[in-house]
Amino acid sequence: MAKMWTGRTSGVTEKIADDFNSSIKFDSRMYKQDILGSMAHASMLGYKNIITKDEADTLIGGLEDILNDIESGKLAIDMTAEDIHMFVEQELTARLGAVGKKLHTARSRNDQVALDTRMYLKEVAKSIIQKITNLAVAITVKAEEHKSTIMPGYTHLQRAQPITFGHHLMAYAMMFLRDIDRFKDVIRRIDVCPIGSCALAGTTYDTDRRFEAQKLGFSSIALNSIDGVSDRDFCVEFASASALTMMHLSRLSEEIILWTSWEFKFVELSDAFTTGSSIMPQKKNSDMAELVRGKTGRVYGDLMALLTMLKGLPLAYNKDMQEDKENVFDCADTLIMCLDVFAPMVDGMTVYKDNMKIAAQKGFINATDLADYLVKKGLPFRSAYKISGGIVADCIAKGKVLEDLTIEEYKGYSDLFDEDVYAEISLETCVSKRTSEGGTSPESVQAQVDYVKGILENV
Repeated sequence: MAKMWTGRTSGVTEKIADDFNSSIKFDSRMYKQDILGSMAHASMLGYKNIITKDEADTLIGGLEDILNDIESGKLAIDMTAEDIHMFVEQELTARLGAVGKKLHTARSRNDQVALDTRMYLKEVAKSIIQKITNLAVAITVKAEEHKSTIMPGYTHLQRAQPITFGHHLMAYAMMFLRDIDRFKDVIRRIDVCPIGSCALAGTTYDTDRRFEAQKLGFSSIALNSIDGVSDRDFCVEFASASALTMMHLSRLSEEIILWTSWEFKFVELSDAFTTGSSIMPQKKNSDMAELVRGKTGRVYGDLMALLTMLKGLPLAYNKDMQEDKENVFDCADTLIMCLDVFAPMVDGMTVYKDNMKIAAQKGFINATDLADYLVKKGLPFRSAYKISGGIVADCIAKGKVLEDLTIEEYKGYSDLFDEDVYAEISLETCVSKRTSEGGTSPESVQAQVDYVKGILENV
């Protein structure tokens, strides 16, 4: 196929060079954005009398036909073309003749590819926001259901203080709210139209860049034509937001993997989101969660590849920038895949309340409340801390928990202990009394649930 850029060179290149140079295998997914962008460009050319109105209408009609033919399967994208821009223009010229050759007036592939990428990522980011929302809803529903389910809270992976499972889940809901907000911010910076920047210096034609931007639904235009074609910050930001969301998914995956182990047995995933072993019949593996954890590193790699590719580039466009799309597309594809599997996985999760409570009792996580009990009786905190620590050590040696000790045994440690100590150190009391805003009491968790629900309803 003849190269559209034949002129300064013969356009004759080795097949191996063509294959190396070609990007259509991955940028062909932007065919719709490329065609819609071209339609807006043709409309602008006609509006500004750079071409006639009839020519503009002919171009728009031809582009519509190509779009319809691709989507119906009538027209297959030629994977030997250099890129999606060349394929569409060559197909249009084949259909319309000389009129088709007028489409590329007052633009370059440099601003065209920047436009297509922005249009594509804006759509994908909106889709990702909805998928994060779906996951946050699933988590919030599960948290509300378990706002009173007691479990051990951990620091350093050691049992620390009693919390509710709903409280723990709502921590992730808050993370995903931030992820939604980050992607909204990414969209705000994607939403800048570069078309009309041309190769780098703008054009001598009397174009109307704002007309074209408005046609394509952009809120503003790139105010510097060099920056318009060379900016890929929005790709990096998209990858960064993707990496952060994947990190949150990975942390939750890690906990689910722990919780589903026999050592914890806090939750069980449905058969639909687990696999078995080829040799060990007793196994039920949390493979989906493990894959999400593994794929997080892949998205991190995409982000680092983008940053590394861009760090040494002079202005304006360089062919290195063709490498942006595979990485950012992989970010998007991977994140979407993980979000799609995660929401139903959480929704179908079975929670073993009794196992969680037993683990909380055995972990002496009410020891802080025992110390607080003595403080309320007038003992300095450090003294109360020391007594409580000694009681815990003795309980461990005797195979008991704090609730097992008799009042006589308690008074052996301090005369300040009385019968009311049992109510103070019950796990239900420990949880219900933590009513501070954002805390673990059922009332506080419900407030968090209500807050998140209100945000998600307006996403």
